[in-house]
Amino acid sequence: MKKVLFSLAVAMMMTIFTSGMNETSAAASVHTVKKGDTLYKISQMHKVSVTNIKKWNNLKSSVIKPNQKLRLVKSSKVASSTSSAKLPSRNDDQAVKEFTVSATAYTAHCNGCTGLTKTGLNLRKNPDLKVIAVDPNVIKLGTKVHVEGYGYAVAGDIGSAIKGNKIDVFIPNKTRAYQWGRKNVTIKILD
Repeated sequence: MKKVLFSLAVAMMMTIFTSGMNETSAAASVHTVKKGDTLYKISQMHKVSVTNIKKWNNLKSSVIKPNQKLRLVKSSKVASSTSSAKLPSRNDDQAVKEFTVSATAYTAHCNGCTGLTKTGLNLRKNPDLKVIAVDPNVIKLGTKVHVEGYGYAVAGDIGSAIKGNKIDVFIPNKTRAYQWGRKNVTIKILD
């Protein structure tokens, strides 16, 4: 049960973190799905998190179809100017720790790979996620990070060869993963 809750928390944090959105700035209340749309693209266009789109439309999965109407605001949304809660965003760049790591790339389509991370993220179904594999003794799973040359990500996986100051960055395309190669990069652990 703890593992499921942790996985859900990481997935929700990742959705909010990768979108860097604030729901109060949604421009439209309904979106008609077009061919090629994904929940992530729609969330980016309308500044609404994927989690909320799914919740407000009672979606059990990320599958959407052309001409489907998606609600982009909570049905009884009331703006609160006294709310002190703040969503994490890319503007919260307060690094609590910064160091150099050796970074290689991985994909969800290698021989023997399932595409599921240690925290339960499905990288095959969510290729736009920014996830790194870490040594949990160095960087805790679920930690928000910024990786030089990769961007904002979450520590959502581990690997048998990831020991000490080493990470793997998830890249959905094998060709781009090979292009990444191995390099030393600066990683910032974000607050």
